[in-house]
Amino acid sequence: MTRLRGRLFVLQVLVVALLVVLVVRLWQVQMVQGKQFVAVATETRTREVRVPALRGAILDSTGRPLVRNVPSLVVSIDPARFERMPDGGDSVLRKLSAVLGVQFQALKLRIRPCGPGISKPCWPGSPYQPTPVADHVTSRQALQILERQEDFPGVTAEIQAIRNYPHGKDAAQLLGYLQPVTKEELERREGLKASYSGVDLMGRDGLEAEYDAELRGQPGVRRVQVDRMGKTIAVQQQAAPTPGNLLITSIDAKVQGIVEKAVSDAMRDNPQADSAAGVVLDVKTGRVIAMASRPTYDPAVWTGGIAEKDYQHLLSDKSGKPLVSRVIKGTYAPGSTFKISSVAAMVADGQPLNGTYQCPSAYNVEGRAFPNAGGMSLGAISLHTALVKSCDTVFYRAGYEEWLRDGGKKAKSHVKEPMANMARSFGFGKRTGVDLPGESAGLIPNRAWKRDLWNATKDQMCRRAKTGYPEIEDQARAAFSKRLANENCLEGYMLHAYEAANFSIGQGDVQVTPLQLARAYAALVGDGKLRSPRLGWALVKPDGTLVKEIPVPVVGKLPINDETRNYIRRALSEVTSDGTAAGAFAGFPMGVVKIGGKTGTAEVFGKADTSWFASFAPADNPRFVAVVMVSQGGFGASAAAPAVRQIWEGIFGLGKGDDGKATKAALPDGKPAGRLPVIRPDGTVSR
Repeated sequence: MTRLRGRLFVLQVLVVALLVVLVVRLWQVQMVQGKQFVAVATETRTREVRVPALRGAILDSTGRPLVRNVPSLVVSIDPARFERMPDGGDSVLRKLSAVLGVQFQALKLRIRPCGPGISKPCWPGSPYQPTPVADHVTSRQALQILERQEDFPGVTAEIQAIRNYPHGKDAAQLLGYLQPVTKEELERREGLKASYSGVDLMGRDGLEAEYDAELRGQPGVRRVQVDRMGKTIAVQQQAAPTPGNLLITSIDAKVQGIVEKAVSDAMRDNPQADSAAGVVLDVKTGRVIAMASRPTYDPAVWTGGIAEKDYQHLLSDKSGKPLVSRVIKGTYAPGSTFKISSVAAMVADGQPLNGTYQCPSAYNVEGRAFPNAGGMSLGAISLHTALVKSCDTVFYRAGYEEWLRDGGKKAKSHVKEPMANMARSFGFGKRTGVDLPGESAGLIPNRAWKRDLWNATKDQMCRRAKTGYPEIEDQARAAFSKRLANENCLEGYMLHAYEAANFSIGQGDVQVTPLQLARAYAALVGDGKLRSPRLGWALVKPDGTLVKEIPVPVVGKLPINDETRNYIRRALSEVTSDGTAAGAFAGFPMGVVKIGGKTGTAEVFGKADTSWFASFAPADNPRFVAVVMVSQGGFGASAAAPAVRQIWEGIFGLGKGDDGKATKAALPDGKPAGRLPVIRPDGTVSR
């Protein structure tokens, strides 16, 4: 009996203890943590959905679309929903594969998240956002999915706006492309989550990247109530997205097409050429009228996700890296087109503008003969003739003598370096600041640069001086490289006389981009001011309201007077009639529009010459500058100059088409668009 009472007592104590624990826990849940659990419960019933904004179109200077949005049926899957399925969604993907006519494995690859060691195709966006697996699906395919949702859980088919390129490959590099915002970017950048809908795309290159914030717009927000299965019950709150602004550019689509064809034809007519670039600038404003690069690609390849083979093609050396814009990222020795800077430096350093200069067939620099192009000897000539006929020996002498005045191999404590400093004043050796990402700075070598390079590479050079270059199969080239390494090891900190001579004609280590050269010529033949080129002209709301006009900054002024600038311009105006480009412009109607310019032929070790032609028109009162570069194109007069002629014929309507008929002028009045196109409230354009 006593034992039974003891057991009952223990049981009573246990029950009381459990009741106390229960009461305490209820008090803790309801009173202490009540608000927290209410918030959590509310969160599980409410979902915030961000609605993507319509991305703004990119227009040319007359309102013609360069990039626009077109509606398309897009099929997407919800990765989070698939992860909760026992088989990871494979059974649904197999059914979807049959509907879309796409292999199951291909769909599987598209939805896997990108990461280290994962090759494309893969999904570079956040795993918490819908993953598109097919665009441009038919209405029949979409209905099969929507009407049988029980067979396709986590799969949606809806109309979305996708990027469309009316001009195909034209302007691919300057326009850029879009890719999804990655999870890492959303987590790394404060405030980015509020700016993106989660299914938005981000500009990755070109104008799409430069003006991404303005083009993107603001996503809308929709708060919905859902049941425990995630099905929407009701919409609590809804705010419509704000469409992105339209970007009006200074690009003229017709001129762009002309430049595209000109550089393509230059590549076709010179089979050894591996790349080319062309650019047209407005001399008066500094705005870019056209910009083309070869090799190129179709930007539509990015739409809906890019395949691995296409991605590798864009980046491979074998294909010429078509993703890279040669206009702003490619750097090359400019050859004789650089002589405008050298003449300006000679005059600024005290040599007479109207003096007489000797043009022998070769000039001796410390025992080494530097020959004139083709062994030409013109005797006593002016700087005017030196530019027209492109006499190298006049410039070799000037570069060498300036090097001597700075102390030669034993440099003075304070060197003048007039040619290098003048080149920088022309904008070479630094970025132009154009409104495109990834621009190269080029290179203007001087004594300080040479010493810095030596300090950075002397250990490697001294090692190569001993081991040589056994990996180079060409024995002559390997031997030359070894001798060069030995020289750089012993005295690589010195600026040699031959380097100064080469510098004077835009050879050696001098590197410029086609855009830098075009800008320099625009400053020379214009008002002397150096501008930072702009492609963007204005940002406009979809209803036509002007948001802002994009100015072109003046970033410098050429340190030469108007007399010198006009002297050089008049000399260049005779290059196409009496100088090195006379053959390329034979028969051109100079009486209608006179063209000025300068050829350039730059030697490249182990490759064919780089062909250049920098020009301007009309020669007496320049409005445009056009520059073409053809890598491994040979002489400037044989590859680049004919391409520039083709551009001028197209702009002014002075050529003939493939049918033999006269072509219409891309710019009938010889001027670019003078005012912004009018965007009507309904989004249509009035030109």
